[in-house]
Amino acid sequence: MAILINKTTRIIVQGFTGKIGSFHAQDMINYGSNVVGGVTPGKGGQRHLGLPVFNTVRQAIAETGAEASIIFVPPAFAADSIMEAADAGIQYCVAITDGIPTQDMMKVKNYLRRATKQNRMMLTGPNCAGTISPGQAMLGIMPGHIYMRGHVGVVGRSGTLGYEAADQMKALGIGISTSVGIGGDPINGSSHRDILEKFEEDSDTKVVLMIGEIGGQQEIDAGMYARDHMTKPLVAYIAGLTAPEGRRMGHAGAIISSAGESAAEKVALLKELGVTICPTPSAMGETVAKVLAGL
Repeated sequence: MAILINKTTRIIVQGFTGKIGSFHAQDMINYGSNVVGGVTPGKGGQRHLGLPVFNTVRQAIAETGAEASIIFVPPAFAADSIMEAADAGIQYCVAITDGIPTQDMMKVKNYLRRATKQNRMMLTGPNCAGTISPGQAMLGIMPGHIYMRGHVGVVGRSGTLGYEAADQMKALGIGISTSVGIGGDPINGSSHRDILEKFEEDSDTKVVLMIGEIGGQQEIDAGMYARDHMTKPLVAYIAGLTAPEGRRMGHAGAIISSAGESAAEKVALLKELGVTICPTPSAMGETVAKVLAGL
C-alpha cells in the first residue's frame, strides 16, 4: 500500500507541452506512472509524448478519468491552474512551480476551503519535489532510482533533503512506502500534520520521517498530533541550526519571525513531545534504522 498515489492512479500533466513539463512527464512515464494525458490551453486535440492533449482539466477528466494532476505552469498562471484542477474534480494535485506569489496562494487556500473536507482537493506544494510511492508511481521531479519500496513514510519541506534521506535508507536496505514533499513556501497546500494523518491510516507504513526547517509552527503542530494520535514512531530532522534570526535561508518560508520557529527551539519542543530527533542530516538513515530495529 501507499498514500496519495499508487500504480493505478490516473495522472494528467498541466503545462504538458512546455519544456519542463515535457521532460518530467517523460520521466514519470519511464518510471511507470499511469500518465494518461496533459493540459495545455490552445493545444487541445494534439498528441504529445504519445498521449492526448486537452484544452482544460475538465475535458481531460471526462476523456481519461484522471484523478491526480501535476502543475508545471509558470508562477503567474499557476494559481489559476491549481484552482482549475480543484473545480474540475481532481482529487490530488502536486504544484511543482516555484515563485507563486503569496497573495495568489492565499486565494488558492480560500478557494479550496469552499469545498467540504470530504470533497476538497488535496494539494501539496507549491515549490516542492512532488510525491513518490516507490515501485508504483512518481508524481514529481525526484530521481526515482534512489527510492526503494518499503515501510517508512517520509514527509518534508526540502526536496533535496528528502533525496538524501531516501539514498541513506536505501544504502541500509530500508525502503519507503511514500515520500511526500509539501514545499518550502510560507503558504502551502498541505502541512506536515495533514500528511502524518495519511501515514497513520496506512497499514504499510511502520515509521515516519519528518524533515523540517526553520520558520513557522508546522513541525510543532505535527509533533503534537503524533503525541496525541499516532501509534507509529515519528523521527524528525530539523534543518537550520546555525541560521541567524531574521534572515531567510533558502526557502521563502524559512525565516525565523517569532518564538518557537528556530531549529534549536523546534528540536527542544519536539523532544518534549516524544519525537526521535536526527542530530545531523547524515544521520537520518541510521536514526530511522535504530527506530525500526526497536519495533
